[in-house]
Order: sequence, then structure tokens, then C-alpha cells
Amino acid sequence: MSSYPPSSPAQPTTLRQRLAGLRGPAVPPRPLDARALAALAANPGCGRRALLDGAGVDKNALATALGSPAAFGQSQFAIVRGNSFEAKVKGDGGAELLRLVHAHLDTAAEPPGSGALVPDLTAAGPEGRAARTALALREATSAKDWTLLDHPMLALEVAGTPAYLEPDAVVVHPDGRWTVVEIKSFPMIDAAADAAKVGAAARQAAVYVLALERIAGKVAGAEVGHTVLLVCPKDFSNLPTAASVDVRRERAVTRRQLDRLTRVEELAAALPEGLSFDPERTAEELAEAVSAVDAAYAPECLAACELAFHCREKARAADEVTALGRSVRGELGALTTVEQALAAAAGGGCADDPTAAALHRAALLRAEALMPAAALPRPHVPESPECPC
Repeated sequence: MSSYPPSSPAQPTTLRQRLAGLRGPAVPPRPLDARALAALAANPGCGRRALLDGAGVDKNALATALGSPAAFGQSQFAIVRGNSFEAKVKGDGGAELLRLVHAHLDTAAEPPGSGALVPDLTAAGPEGRAARTALALREATSAKDWTLLDHPMLALEVAGTPAYLEPDAVVVHPDGRWTVVEIKSFPMIDAAADAAKVGAAARQAAVYVLALERIAGKVAGAEVGHTVLLVCPKDFSNLPTAASVDVRRERAVTRRQLDRLTRVEELAAALPEGLSFDPERTAEELAEAVSAVDAAYAPECLAACELAFHCREKARAADEVTALGRSVRGELGALTTVEQALAAAAGGGCADDPTAAALHRAALLRAEALMPAAALPRPHVPESPECPC
């Protein structure tokens, strides 16, 4: 009989261990912020980003190791300008900011006076600040008075771990409603701002709304408003102006994407054993690991994802029409490559495919429109009779 104790059966790998293996044994998880969560909502079909963000992989380090480092981000001048404008908006105890909230979102309430509450939210660490923010929200709701929370800390569970988010401001109305305020440095010219930038701000604010709803569910009389206030410089000045933005659609999309992230184990389970995104691995190993996860590249990714340049290179190498944009991809239907689309335009597509027929017809019309004037048939013009005089 053997003197060794019987071996215990192998323990199943937990999700936390699996995600740690994907990051690398010595790589801490990268926390998610509101910008990253908003970018997820902007491209909900990308399994690659969902898995990497859910596992806490540092995509910037991964892109650098792959040889395609990200080249986007705010300039130092834009950061300084934004901080200066935010300080101006929140000056004098947030009087101007509260006035804008009252004027755009709650004209039926009493105007905020000079004694509006601005609680101190300082605490040790993000956990302490999140707890202090939750307490301040509860106290402000009970006080039934205008209250400004400057840079509160909110916690939102993402893939089983808390993500700590810091909105520019949250205003508590006298009726117990909570409003998210986003302060941006891009201008509103003639009461309108750049649509793409407003959309990005709305997606980011929707993340804060979701985090506030988690707290409001535990506070009697509290309600989170789905209309947020966007504050920007007016025209070409540094004076603040504002507009209300309904974020219900963005909130729903973000909620669905976060629910998908909580099932990140399904994406991880489909990967081969031993696969890792550890930046210490070779570029060839990392490229193979990244290619094992399906992506949904679109040109909009260049402004939101660190891996966008790598994904664009692979999309172009594979001749995918996604590199031309989502609208083009949607119009081409079953034609998934540029070569297929060009063949259809030349008349080599499937005769029963209406997309191929439309492309061929469009190519013929384009060729006819670009035909030189000399090649066009000249209309017959009858000679005019000689003048009798």
C-alpha cells in the first residue's frame, strides 16, 4: 500500500482565476472608468473589447506590445482649458451651476438661494469616498433642499468587481430628484454643439445614471433623472450655457452591455487553454491571442479604443467592408469583403441578390456620368434655312 495520501480531485478554475490568467500572473486588473464603459456602449457588438475590459486587461500596453500603440487622447492645453472652465462653472458655491439646473430642468421649484448645500465628500480611498457620497445623497434627499455634490464617487459593479466613477457633479433637487451634470469644454454655438461630442457625453452620463440608480434604490424618496444637464462654453466665449439631454436610450444600451460583461465567463470559456494577453509575451503570441476573440471594428473605434489601429490593420488585411464604416457595412448586406462588392459592381454578383444588382446599376450610372463629352452621341440638329434677306 502506498504511503502517500490519496490525491484530491482537481479544483475547477474560478472566473477570477481565469481572468487573472488572461491578464498575466503578475498583472493587476485595470479598473474601468466611465469613458471606457461609454465606449462599450458605442460598440456593443465587439466581443474583443468586452472580454478585455471585463478581464481588466491594459489595452494600451497590449496595443504597444503589438506594435500599434494608441494615438488619441486630450492635449495638455485642452485639459487645462477644461479644468479652468469647470472651476468657473462651479465657482461661488456652485451658484451658476445650480441656476442652470433650475432654469433648464426644474423651473417649478423654488430657485436655489445662496445657502445651497455643498457637502464635503473627502474620505480615504475610493471605497471611502463612495460610502461618503452615498451618505451625502441620503442626507440631501432628506433635507429637501438644493444640494450640489462636487465630484462625487460612485460605485458600479462590472463583471463582478466594483468600478469607481467620478462625475463632474450631481445636483439633488428639493423634491428628491438627482441630476447628473456633465461639464465639457467644447462650445455650444447658437445653442447647438457637435453631435458626435454630445453623443459621447450622453453615453458617459448614462453610466453615471446607472450607478446612481443603484444608490437611489436604497434611499426613500429618491429618484434619478434620465435627463442630464450638459454645460459648455457659449459660442466663442468662456461663459457657461447649458442644454438638457435625454439619456434613456444610452442608458438602456449601456445596461445591456454591462449585463453582457457580467457573462464574460462565456467569452472566456470559448478561448483555448493557456491563452494570455500578458504584455510580457512576444508580439506573435499576443497577436494570436487577440485574433482568437472576434472583433467588430468600425472607424469610430479610432477615437475610443486603444486597440483600434491593430484592429483596423487586420480588417484591411482581411478586405473586410467594416473598415469602410458601419453604414456601408449595413448597406452591403451579404457582401462582407471589398472584393465581393467590387465584383458585384462589375456585374459578377449573384443575379438574385438585390444588393449586387443595385451596386451594378450604380456603377453603370457612375460610368455614364463620368463619360467624356466627346464620347457622348451628338444629337442631330437640322440646318437652319438660309436667311432670305
